[in-house]
Amino acid sequence: MSTTETQPAGVDNTISTTPSGRGGADSNPTLLLAFAAVYLIWGSTFLAIRIGDESFPPLLVAGIRHLTFGLIAFPILLWKTKTRPTWAEWRSTIVTGFLLLAVGNGGVCLAEERVPSGIAALLVATISLWMVIIDWLRPNGARPVSRVIVGLVLGFSGLALLVGPKELGGSGRIDPVGVAILGVGSFAWACGSIYAKHGQMPSSPLLGSAMQSLTGGAILWIAGGVTGEIRSLHLATVSTRSWTAVVYLICFGSMIGFSSYLYILKHSTATRVATYAFVNPIVALFLGWLLLHEAITLRTILASAVILAAVLLVITAPRRPDSKTSIASEPKIIETAEA
Repeated sequence: MSTTETQPAGVDNTISTTPSGRGGADSNPTLLLAFAAVYLIWGSTFLAIRIGDESFPPLLVAGIRHLTFGLIAFPILLWKTKTRPTWAEWRSTIVTGFLLLAVGNGGVCLAEERVPSGIAALLVATISLWMVIIDWLRPNGARPVSRVIVGLVLGFSGLALLVGPKELGGSGRIDPVGVAILGVGSFAWACGSIYAKHGQMPSSPLLGSAMQSLTGGAILWIAGGVTGEIRSLHLATVSTRSWTAVVYLICFGSMIGFSSYLYILKHSTATRVATYAFVNPIVALFLGWLLLHEAITLRTILASAVILAAVLLVITAPRRPDSKTSIASEPKIIETAEA
């Protein structure tokens, strides 16, 4: 899961972006490299999680990643921004760190012991669907436009296709427990994103990300202790392959990937930025097939087509005419935390 989530179209009261890059700016080499980093690196993190799970207990894969990033980034950003987070900001980052990183990303790491990495990425893409529902049902929430409602129906039909009927296209269904874990994780991520929108977050998105990584990583380590994962961790048995995957998650997924996302968020349009939610699952499915020999069955193809069509409908749907933002036809972006 990435740190900054796409807010589905038709949902009001969000933090909207105003792109500073127009026209030809979207074709400059730095911007193209940043897009490539977000597409490929964030798409590849699902593969890295799967490899990390081979030797590390799953909650500690996420715990090591986020706590390490937080311990490195927080003091640097604290010094650079010259700010001192308030208790209200710490409280907000504790809540979002728990929902986004501990439950959301930790859930992905748990689920990838049961489901292929490409399927995990596909199910994580449904976060945009959950966000529509949560923002709709909250007090004074906004009803989504009809096109988004069609996307919701399609998206959850794709989820049902993954877990049943028992046989389809000569392949068994995806592990329902793994799908349930990813569903809970995606729901928690959506809740955390909505909370981050209304909570008192640090003015610096990078500092907020580092604070969430600290709190979320600490919670994951506590959970690892309670569940016995820390006792079961024997560093001597961890393969070089799994260590490489965890280092990749820290350096590329958390540092380079997030920095690239902030760059494209500032220099491109919201619609183009939102495409990462559509591209990442495709990259993850391909890498899982190519490098881990994960099967791409008829069931997977059909479910992928249905779910990604639903996500595309949601992230490209126009907003309601009474929106007070200046970019009437763009989906909105919520800035949350790096996952």
